[in-house]
Amino acid sequence: MDVETLQKRLADFARERDWEQFHSPKNLSMALAAEAGELMEVFQWLTEAQSAELAPGEKGWELARDEIADLQIFLLRLADRLGVDLEAAVEAKIARNAERYPVEQVRGDATKCSHRD
Repeated sequence: MDVETLQKRLADFARERDWEQFHSPKNLSMALAAEAGELMEVFQWLTEAQSAELAPGEKGWELARDEIADLQIFLLRLADRLGVDLEAAVEAKIARNAERYPVEQVRGDATKCSHRD
């Protein structure tokens, strides 16, 4: 995925429709939260096993795919509007997480990951 190309396409899409005025960081962050809620609805009443077994072509899988795409679109727009280099930000966060959560201390124990920010 070429982030810069996608961001340009999304910016062009918004500009052509005069939607830039609505794509403030505040509005984009709120749209992200709303889309995350829509993704959660896809899985809300599924068991752990059912959620893990969704397969391409199934209605639930298709809904999840579309909500994931919506999330990515709003995230790309937000990063673009704030001037965040997504690749660099992700690399930096992975490095910080590796330091904060050493394998020997957290392997197999998700409880050690909470409340460490």
